[in-house]
Amino acid sequence: MTSDPAPEAARLPWSPLLPWQVDAARSTLGQRASFPHALLIHGPRGIGKHALALNFAQALLCETPRADGLACGACAGCRYAVAGQHPDLMRLELLVIDPEEDTLEVTEVIGIDRVRALTEFVQLTSHRQRAKVAVIAPAERMNAAAANALLKTLEEPPPGTYLILVSDEPQRMPATLRSRCRKLAAPLPDSAEARAWLAAQGVARPDVALAQAAGAPLRALAIADPAVQEERRAWLTALSAPERLSAPGLAARIDAGGKDERRARLAHALEWLIAWTADLARIVAGDTARQNPDAAAPLGRLATRVAPLALFRYHRSLLQQRAMLSHPLQPRLVAEAMLLDYRALF
Repeated sequence: MTSDPAPEAARLPWSPLLPWQVDAARSTLGQRASFPHALLIHGPRGIGKHALALNFAQALLCETPRADGLACGACAGCRYAVAGQHPDLMRLELLVIDPEEDTLEVTEVIGIDRVRALTEFVQLTSHRQRAKVAVIAPAERMNAAAANALLKTLEEPPPGTYLILVSDEPQRMPATLRSRCRKLAAPLPDSAEARAWLAAQGVARPDVALAQAAGAPLRALAIADPAVQEERRAWLTALSAPERLSAPGLAARIDAGGKDERRARLAHALEWLIAWTADLARIVAGDTARQNPDAAAPLGRLATRVAPLALFRYHRSLLQQRAMLSHPLQPRLVAEAMLLDYRALF
C-alpha cells in the first residue's frame, strides 16, 4: 500500500457537527487521553451519527485543537480532513470512487479487500504526527470476511490508532466486534431543536417532515423533498383503499425513475409501508397516528377492519425485508409481493 491518501476518502461528502451533538462531542473529546481506540457510535437512522464520527476524526487529527477538545477548523489537518485529502484518515463507506470513471459509486457491502487495506493503513507511520483514524460506516454492512479481518486490528491496535464504527443496527454486527468497542449512543435532538434546524435548512413544514421521519431530522430533511412527498401521497392514497389497490400498477412506479433509482424508490416505499402499518397498529391499540398524521382519517377506517395478529406479522415481515435491501433483488417484484400481502390483510 502506498503512503498516499486513501482514494475512497477523496471527494466523499463531509458533514459538519450538528447542533445537538456539540455537548456530547465536547464531553467525549475533552478527555483526549482516554479516547477509545475503538468506538462504536450507534442509534436510529437519520440523527447524524456519521457526522459525529467524521467530526471526532477531524478533532483527533486537528493540529491545534480547542480547549474543549473540538477541532479548530483552521489548521492544515482540519482542512485536509474536510477536503478528503488527509493522509492519516481512511473512510470505509458505501460510497467509493471508480478510478476509471472518476465518479462516486454505491456499493452494497464493505468487503474484505477494503479492510485489508485498512490493516495496512494503520501500520504506516502517521504523516502529520497526530494519529491514524479510520471511520467505518455503516459497520453492519461489512461482510463476514471483512468483519473477521477487522478483529485483529481491534484486538491489537497500533499506538495512536483510532477506529470509529457507525451503526444503525449494531445487533447485526458480530458480537466479537461489538465487545471490543466502547459504545456511544448518538445524541438525539429534542423536537424544538430538530424543528429549528429543519427550518434553517429551508423545510417549510418541519413538524410534518419530522412526524414522517419518526423524529430523525436528517431523514426528515431528505423526505421533505417535493418529489418524494408527491410520490408518498400516491402510495398513501392507494394504501387507503386496499380493495381497489392494484399491486402490479402501484409496484410499477418503482421503475418510473430509471434503473439507477429503483432501489432507492423501493426503500422509500418500504419505509412508507412500515410507518403506515405502525400507525395502524397504534390506532388499533387506542393510540393515534404518529408518522402519518395527515392520513389519520383513512387509517382510522382501516383500523376497524384489520386483524391485529395478521397486521403484526405483516409489519414484522416488512422490517425483515428492510434488512435485506442490501442484497440483490428485483425492486418492482419485491414491492408487488409486499402490496399483495398488504391487500390480503383486508
